[in-house]
Amino acid sequence: QVQLAESGGGSVQAGGSLRLSCAASGTTHSTYCLAWFRQAPGKEREGVAAHWTGDGTKYYADSAKGRFTISHVHADNTLLLQMNSLKVEDTAMYYCAAGRWTYGDTCWAADFGFWGQGTQVTVSS
Repeated sequence: QVQLAESGGGSVQAGGSLRLSCAASGTTHSTYCLAWFRQAPGKEREGVAAHWTGDGTKYYADSAKGRFTISHVHADNTLLLQMNSLKVEDTAMYYCAAGRWTYGDTCWAADFGFWGQGTQVTVSS
């Protein structure tokens, strides 16, 4: 069982940076994918970045590559998302999620059954 709680969102001008944190509690009994998703009003939820706990493999949406970095601090079980060069289109509610990894597939195919409450990111020009 896993509980997730996001923090670090806020308002920033385009080109600025934010670091989101997701505090995870509980333990896992299998290999998990930990990921950041986002959802803007009127749009579908999309995966931003994911981390596989098996060996640390990371996955990024095309829109995030080169700008965002996902990391996991094992000592305190915290998932981080460093967001640089933010764009207006990055504005969304950001959620962290955890799901069980499916053998032979990427984290994007995981069953994300655990979700945080979200943290708002607003980027203005």
